Amino acid sequence: MPSPNIEGQQRGYVIPIGGAEEKIDNPEILTKFVELAGGSDAVICVIPTASQLDDTGERYENLFHELGAGKTISLPIRERADAQNPDYVEQLLTCTAVFITGGNQLRLSTILGGTPIAKTIRQINAKGVHVAGTSAGAAIVSQHMITGGSTGIVPTEDGVNLAPGMGLINTVVVDQHFNERNRLSRLLSAVSYNPFLVGIGLDEDTAAFIDDNNEFTVVGSGAITVVDPADIEYSSMAEARRGDALTLLNLKVHILASGSRYNISTRQASA
Repeated sequence: MPSPNIEGQQRGYVIPIGGAEEKIDNPEILTKFVELAGGSDAVICVIPTASQLDDTGERYENLFHELGAGKTISLPIRERADAQNPDYVEQLLTCTAVFITGGNQLRLSTILGGTPIAKTIRQINAKGVHVAGTSAGAAIVSQHMITGGSTGIVPTEDGVNLAPGMGLINTVVVDQHFNERNRLSRLLSAVSYNPFLVGIGLDEDTAAFIDDNNEFTVVGSGAITVVDPADIEYSSMAEARRGDALTLLNLKVHILASGSRYNISTRQASA
C-alpha cells in the first residue's frame, strides 16, 4: 500500500532521483528539494544507510546547509538495531523532509524493512513530509523495487530482479541511472509481470517530483522514460522459458525532458 491517506492532509512529495545529481555547478534538483522542505526553516533528515562510506551523511549535511536549509541531521543507521532506535524515530517526527542517499538498495530493504524507521517515514510522508531518494534511495520508494537485472533493450523472462520496497507509492516501479546504464530491458521486464505498474526510468541528474495527486514534474538535465503497459494486448511472460526474449504488444512509451509532466493515475503525459 502507498503511504496512507489522512483526511484533511496532503501527502508530501515523493521524489525519486536517478543518481549522480549535480551538486556544484547547477544543483537544480537539490535546490528545489530544499525549497520544498522549507528553505531556512527546513529540517532535513538524511538516511545514508545504502552507502558504506562513512562520510556520506556528513557530505549531504554540508551540502544542504550550503543550499540554505535551516537544519540537517544525518541518522547513522548502519544495521537493523539502529533502525529500532527511538531517538532516531523522534528526530524523523520533527523533520520537514527526508533524503535517502544512494548505494546498495538491498542494504536499505534488509536494514530498514519492517522497522520503526521505515514505518515512521511512511507515516510522516502521509502527513506532508517530503521524501526524496537518489539512486538506491530512488529505487526503494516504490512498493516493487528493482534490485538488478540485464542491460540492453530487449526484455527477457529473467531480465529483472525484484524485492519489496518501502511502498511510498505502489503504482510505479522505478529504475535509475537509466540511459547511462542501458536499463530499458529490465524496466520492460518488470512491467511485463503486471500492467498495473507504470515503469519510470530516471536518467542521472533527473528527478520526478511526484505530488499528492500522483502527478509528477520532470526536473534536471536528463529525461524520464515512462513505460505505460495499461493497454498492452499481449505478453509472452507466462509462456516464456528462462532467458527467452519477450513479446510485448501495444506498449506505450513516453520520453519526458525537464518541465514535462505525467499523471500516474490517469496515465496522461504533457509537454
